[in-house]
Amino acid sequence: MKNDTIHISKIIKNVPRTINDADYTVCWIKDEIKGIEIDGVLYANISNSIFFLDNKMQWKLYVKEGAPNTGYLLQLSQEVLSHPLLSKLHINKVRLFNSGTVPLFKLSPGIEKRTQAILEMIDELLGSHLNHKEDALISLLNTFFVYCDGQCNIKSIIEKNHTKANIVYSFKQLVDQNIEDSHEVGFYASRLNISTKYLNECVQEVLNVSSKSIIIEQLLIRSRHALKFSNKTIKEISYELGFSTPDYFSYFFKTQTGTKPSLLRRSVGS
Repeated sequence: MKNDTIHISKIIKNVPRTINDADYTVCWIKDEIKGIEIDGVLYANISNSIFFLDNKMQWKLYVKEGAPNTGYLLQLSQEVLSHPLLSKLHINKVRLFNSGTVPLFKLSPGIEKRTQAILEMIDELLGSHLNHKEDALISLLNTFFVYCDGQCNIKSIIEKNHTKANIVYSFKQLVDQNIEDSHEVGFYASRLNISTKYLNECVQEVLNVSSKSIIIEQLLIRSRHALKFSNKTIKEISYELGFSTPDYFSYFFKTQTGTKPSLLRRSVGS
């Protein structure tokens, strides 16, 4: 991988796109941004969001005067996105960077913190001379896009006229906020004031997966993170994630991953 295939920079002032920019830009906006102008259209109220911009777009970021770090610009070449590990991701399948729309994804607080941590590590790595630096960068990019994937598979959130996409977006937000309280699709359908059948229909049409799989995905993300990066016991993790018993949590985890929670934790510590 060439040295100029990945660039990352903090957003600290107004930023216009330049002719020499990389093929694709991932713009993570944290806060204190007045707006982003894309092809002559200004988008405001965009804190805690991600834009995916291809090299055909003309864009400019407007930052409030005196604002601290307000996010990151991650610029990638086609070579990077064609890497075998990244090319299999959903973001490429839906052609986010060439969708004919401007995909905007609002991030929940939990995902926002993880996004920031990953981008900070990428920034640190790019300035280092560590062995296996390229492998580490690709791994971090893969993790970044996997975390975003739950938002990225809805291509047109910025287009408010797509009713089913809006329902699915709201459903995913509710799951993120209430996963500890309920693992049942009916709970979320009730909160959205629609039937379980219609929620399933919307999710299937927009994402081509079941509503239940979205809940399962969120449980697995959180359980893996807790098992790998916390000192909480499996019992504590199971109750925090809303499982009735640790045994049921272990059954769920093994059924979905093929591995017992205790074995995953043991492999991390070894």
